[in-house]
Amino acid sequence: MPTAILVDGGFFLPRYHALQGSHPPEKVAGDMHRMCLRHLRQKNGPHRSLYRIFYYDCPPLTKKAHHPLTGKAVDFSKTPTGLWRSKFLQELKRHRKVAIRLGYLNEADAQWTIHRDKLKALLNGKVTIANLSEHDVRYHAPQKGVDMRIGLDISSMCFKCQVDQIVLVAGDSDFVPAAKLARREGVDFILDPMWARIRDDLHEHIDGLRSVLPQKQRAGGTTTGGRE
Repeated sequence: MPTAILVDGGFFLPRYHALQGSHPPEKVAGDMHRMCLRHLRQKNGPHRSLYRIFYYDCPPLTKKAHHPLTGKAVDFSKTPTGLWRSKFLQELKRHRKVAIRLGYLNEADAQWTIHRDKLKALLNGKVTIANLSEHDVRYHAPQKGVDMRIGLDISSMCFKCQVDQIVLVAGDSDFVPAAKLARREGVDFILDPMWARIRDDLHEHIDGLRSVLPQKQRAGGTTTGGRE
């Protein structure tokens, strides 16, 4: 039976940029696809077959708002981030056996927030509002429906016996209930945290831990650390 690979986009993109730096959307989409295919390679034995790669995320913001510091109107669909994410989703669709599962951004609860470091400095009295630049604040809209779609897909594939192995690219504990279900149904459940540390207690809810994305080289030819 084949392997299904599930990628939490809200985790993958910032983690990829932390490991690899900033790149055009077509390169990131290609790197993600190649990363997933590496999970099919086994050290001993033939390569596993691929059921499908599922990518979970939300579409980029399309609304307009006024910046709280400058008063300028901001069209989020035309910002560099909005254009990049739209292009990235389009590039993913070009790759074989990739299915995109989109939740939505709860714009009713969206708000401008101050970046953590600047907020800490502000609360400590080290800076004032007058010291903030327009890049020190961002517009945040909570994701909705992504975790639910991951859980539903895991449950469906397990109950229908469509796969015997699931690889989840994620980094938090939201996946634990779905992982428990998969393991009870006899499915091998692998977590790829992309070299990030996970809580010690998460190991009891998975069957294996494996990170496969090549890490960016430092000067002198050494990598940023970690192990496969």
